[in-house]
Amino acid sequence: MYVDGKILIGKDGDKEFYILPNMANRHGLIAGGTGSGKTITLKVMAESFSNMGVPVFLADVKGDLAGMCVEGENTDDMKKRIEKFSLDKYGFKYQKFPTQFFEISRKKGLPIRTTISNFGPTLLTHIFNLNQTQSDILNLIFKIADDEGLLLLDLKDLKKMIEYVGNNIKDFSSAYGNITMPSINSILRSMISLEQEGIGLLFGEPELELSDIIKTDSDGKGIISILHSAALILSPKVYSAFMLWFISELYESLPEVGDLDKPRLVFFFDEAHLLFNDCPKELLKKIDQMTKLIRSKGVGIYFITQDPTDIPDTILQQLGNKVQHVHRAYTAKDKKNHKAICDSFRENKAIDVSEILETLGTGEALVSLLDEKGAPNIVEFARILPPQSKMGTIDDATREQVIKASSIYLKYKDDVDRESAYEILNKKVEESAAAIEAGEAKLTKEQEKELKARQKELEKEEKTKAKETDKLNKKINTAIKSVARSTGSTLGREVTKTLTDTIFGSNNTATKRVLGNVGAALGRNILGTLLKG
Repeated sequence: MYVDGKILIGKDGDKEFYILPNMANRHGLIAGGTGSGKTITLKVMAESFSNMGVPVFLADVKGDLAGMCVEGENTDDMKKRIEKFSLDKYGFKYQKFPTQFFEISRKKGLPIRTTISNFGPTLLTHIFNLNQTQSDILNLIFKIADDEGLLLLDLKDLKKMIEYVGNNIKDFSSAYGNITMPSINSILRSMISLEQEGIGLLFGEPELELSDIIKTDSDGKGIISILHSAALILSPKVYSAFMLWFISELYESLPEVGDLDKPRLVFFFDEAHLLFNDCPKELLKKIDQMTKLIRSKGVGIYFITQDPTDIPDTILQQLGNKVQHVHRAYTAKDKKNHKAICDSFRENKAIDVSEILETLGTGEALVSLLDEKGAPNIVEFARILPPQSKMGTIDDATREQVIKASSIYLKYKDDVDRESAYEILNKKVEESAAAIEAGEAKLTKEQEKELKARQKELEKEEKTKAKETDKLNKKINTAIKSVARSTGSTLGREVTKTLTDTIFGSNNTATKRVLGNVGAALGRNILGTLLKG
């Protein structure tokens, strides 16, 4: 709750726990098991930042953060909480917050896109699961596209570019270094596999502009941009790569501003452990560097995860504002992590951190927030305040209404498919085919060799077919002649038999036999002459 220019997130009796605006870009952590109250803590923070005039970007992996666009409901439970925290004296009121929805699959939010070129080969290597050799070749493909002025905007551009390099592998290998077909095929297979999961919808235009995220409404409230991630989270590598891309965009695009009175933007990264699962060392170093330096650009990053030990120590040390919900230790690994969590706080001799951490109820937490000098306060027990907007999900009609009412709806709702690598390379193929057909193509030596080899193959095939045809014709002629001779013999004998019976009678057997042989020979000769004709 935004109170007196500060963010009140929790209380313990008369004790109040605030996040100071000028320390909010020193990053933070919200941790705890399932059902411990992390979502409520996130909502309270996001609402307060919005009221402070600070834009917020967050991922909604369960769909229960969407209620920020609707006023809270005055239920019996909420009345008890308001009374318990004495919130009336702070001017607590139910309110909705300026919200815009995004979703990669475009069903529950505006499309959120980036181009293949902007996403880059490093992140593609990560989500494609490429080895070092394949990664190097993918980088070469991007280099070739850049050198030849071929824009890589969407997946069909990348696929066409990979095929283009594969079809001209000898030329490109001599110019750029060794490129192998097995690696080309592996990259294609990985891309097609992810394409079936819907990753293709992430790439294209119009590309998301940061100015449409970092803004306030007409009342001066920070816009809360919610990325609906219920489907995206089913592809953890794509989810983590997208979130990392977003952080990279902020880091690379925003100018240095030094210490501000309040952040320019606050970014909440839910299920943050996915970012670090199987993360290559080079990529981990990049995340560490960006986390350190992005605060000087006025951006605060808040990681949300079940177990803070899932986050590398080098990054965990940079998270100044910590809210730790319940952590129960059952296994040996849990107990080890439990101790590490307790040791990460500045000691408070008045409380047993280890015992409290295991017995915290829903909505209760251990908090350690930065003071005016940027030093962490001692760890304290706190009860987190309730949010002012609706708790839980919203219906599709409400969501659709919010989406279409957004000032950026018309800008992003439709895809734009301008001429890029796919169209240009297809055009080249068509022009080459037409030129070859017209006999006007200027071929390279390699292409001439391939063409001559193909012509020889075709000539060889034609000769083989001709020989097979001759053999078949001979077999057919032989069979026809055999049948003709047999038929002529039978016909000649029958005709002769009829004549001899008439002239000599049926008793002159010797004469009939001689004349029958003559008739058979005559019949064969007559049919043979007709077939030749």
